Amino acid sequence: MPSASEATALLSAGAVRARCAIVSKAVRRGETRYFRLFSDRLDEAARRVVDVTRRRYPDLAVPYHSRWRHFSTGGFDRSALIAPGADLTETARARIDLAIVSVLLDAGAGPRWRYHEVETGQVLSRSEGLAVASLRAMQTGLFSADPGTPWRADAEALALITPESLARPFQHAAGNELVGFEGRALLLRRLGEVCVRSAALFGVPARLGRLYDHWSAGDQPLSAQEVLGTLLNAFGAIWPGRISLAGVPLGDCGRHPAAPDDGLVPFHKLCQWLAYSLIEPLEAGGLRVVELDGLTGLAEYRNGGLFLDCGVIAPRDPYLLQYPLDALSEPVVEWRALTVTLLDELAVLVRLGKSADDFPLVKVLEGGSWAAGREIAFERRRDGSSPLAVVSDGTLF
Repeated sequence: MPSASEATALLSAGAVRARCAIVSKAVRRGETRYFRLFSDRLDEAARRVVDVTRRRYPDLAVPYHSRWRHFSTGGFDRSALIAPGADLTETARARIDLAIVSVLLDAGAGPRWRYHEVETGQVLSRSEGLAVASLRAMQTGLFSADPGTPWRADAEALALITPESLARPFQHAAGNELVGFEGRALLLRRLGEVCVRSAALFGVPARLGRLYDHWSAGDQPLSAQEVLGTLLNAFGAIWPGRISLAGVPLGDCGRHPAAPDDGLVPFHKLCQWLAYSLIEPLEAGGLRVVELDGLTGLAEYRNGGLFLDCGVIAPRDPYLLQYPLDALSEPVVEWRALTVTLLDELAVLVRLGKSADDFPLVKVLEGGSWAAGREIAFERRRDGSSPLAVVSDGTLF
């Protein structure tokens, strides 16, 4: 009978890295059902990532891979709009409010959805569109129970979010459907509910940005793993229909027969993406965040698609790529596990002469692997879709 401590051990980036490595080793030995690994093709993927990185950041001053890159899409720095006139502490809270809501809404928009930003005239899609839509929604006060303070996300307002209230600011309508739309609204309602139950983290009345106060209470640097651990434990109950072990909700976690004992393989993609996206607000608020490489690469369709499209990973049966797969199915778990492991190997090849401290994995992703995955996807498929189709409920990736 598994214990709660065994379940909690899976709520860490270390567990993600270790379990994904076990699955990846099984693939290398030819013991798995769905994919083969061609490590000699990793150099070609690395060359592509280096080329993209140099093109996007010629001075090699690569920022973190985080939600904040999307807020400045189209050359307009929308982050400057946040909480005008607020002091450093309140600005940090507001930026954390926005980052959490925006990242949790960033779980794949689908190839057809578009967001028309009235203020700039830009028409945006995918992650950039979701980012800007969430920022503009917060600007109107959608996530705040206080009409006079729109730049916040508090539990009272989040618990009242419905598909209908989310539809207008996200321009979800017939012909412009946002994939997994109802799942996103449910996620925000659950988010509000768990915040109310965690006063030590979110205060009274509960607000997401109060995490800044929690993390700033100590006098030591804050590790990225500590940030992630707080998020995983705080938000574990918000994910619908996920695996639990010994009563502990495991969030973004699947099963694979190559994994030991319970067969569980955690990924925690959205929470790790969120942890990466909180570094900048925390640093701007005066906190020092360290040990960034304690987190893993993100097991999602751009990074994973890069390895498939470059031939580093190849399906044993080509028909696997022809049909949509459940996000928690064995082939998707196998693909995602390989993605995490290969991103660590890729990072060594694309650091451009810099040390791991100067060029951590979060910069490799930004430089980087995510953009290269998108670029090659559009080269191979007109709509830029993933080489492996995954059915999304709007809450995974």
